[in-house]
Amino acid sequence: MNSSRVHVAVVIPAKDEVDLIASTIRSARAIPYVDLIVVVDDGSTDDTQSAARAAGATVVRHPVNRGKASALETGASVVAMRDAEGREPRLLMFIDADLGETAVQTAPLVEPVMSGQADCTIAVLPKQAGAGGHGLVTGLSRRAISALTGWSPTQPLSGQRCMTREAYESAKPLARGWGVETAMTIDMLVAGMTLQEIPCDLQHRPTGNDFSGQLHRAGQYRDVALAVNMRRLRGVRIASHYRVDPSSQRPGEPFSAYRVRPF
Repeated sequence: MNSSRVHVAVVIPAKDEVDLIASTIRSARAIPYVDLIVVVDDGSTDDTQSAARAAGATVVRHPVNRGKASALETGASVVAMRDAEGREPRLLMFIDADLGETAVQTAPLVEPVMSGQADCTIAVLPKQAGAGGHGLVTGLSRRAISALTGWSPTQPLSGQRCMTREAYESAKPLARGWGVETAMTIDMLVAGMTLQEIPCDLQHRPTGNDFSGQLHRAGQYRDVALAVNMRRLRGVRIASHYRVDPSSQRPGEPFSAYRVRPF
């Protein structure tokens, strides 16, 4: 991929993020090769859209909350409309709206995709202060990805991802709700894409261990389980005799699930 001709579009799904969206946008603008930032206001009841526009982002609004997957799809569609004819499509960088001034720390995700080393990179975040939970949703996601593809990612629920347009298209239609990242990982690996996890020094609003936090994690568990079961029903998996030996996996290295490709 010719880096002199490729740019990066940042897509930020946001709901009620008026306090942090502007700083997230300003920080994301400093990521190398970024020339477009699209914020999808997913039914906010605050003034997220105005704050995002004032910070210089292209803003699209859903009048009602349609969920993260729908926001990502809307953002990616806007980017496609902005891609110049005859030029390589922009890389897509999906980031969360609450990263604030740390958003620029997703920059290490760009180079491996731009160089062709990976089709999709995924941020591995440091331990977040104040985070609750017992890893049940992460464990469910990791086990499902491993069972269907052979890969055991460190942070399968990470929403900070940079990818080629081809990799994104291989994961469509995106799974609904909080199952989107797990499903995206499975679908990309089954399609033959190379994925790589990369440490990024990011901070975002943690989900606590109070009642609302527990409800959030229950919803995550439900959505991940639904996304995985839908793929099992459809036979979306890599047969064991095609897979790379799991013992050969090295954390942080690019991973392609196929030892022998059936296609």
